[in-house]
Amino acid sequence: MTSVTDRDSITINPTPRSDSKIRCCPINNTLNIIGKRFTILILRNMINGKQNRFNQFLNSIEESNPKTLSARLREMEKYGLIKRKVYPNEKPVRVEYHPVEKGLELQPILDMMAAYSLKYCSKDVFKDAKPREFREVYGREMAKISP
Repeated sequence: MTSVTDRDSITINPTPRSDSKIRCCPINNTLNIIGKRFTILILRNMINGKQNRFNQFLNSIEESNPKTLSARLREMEKYGLIKRKVYPNEKPVRVEYHPVEKGLELQPILDMMAAYSLKYCSKDVFKDAKPREFREVYGREMAKISP
């Protein structure tokens, strides 16, 4: 098994031990769930932007289209990341999507992705190209991973 050594000389194995009872790589498995186009952005908008309607997602996610967005929302519901709520007594019928616990547990990953970009990709993110801290931009601390 190949290993990577970081600057503090700690050996990090890139894959789980072969004697563990893991069927697949957990990182690859998570990537299969959230790595499809728009999935992470839909979660971002639900969790951080408090958006829950199809047209809100469509209008706020760059390069999104109705067909792909609809497919992603169905997949996210199938994976148990979100719940779809239909209000049949309203005209027109209103449909909302809300993250459930399994989806909300991805908040620390979203925050880490944002923090990485704020620090290492500031020239792409900010007009002045200066790196910034997560708290400075979002006005809160990064979410913690729950035990």
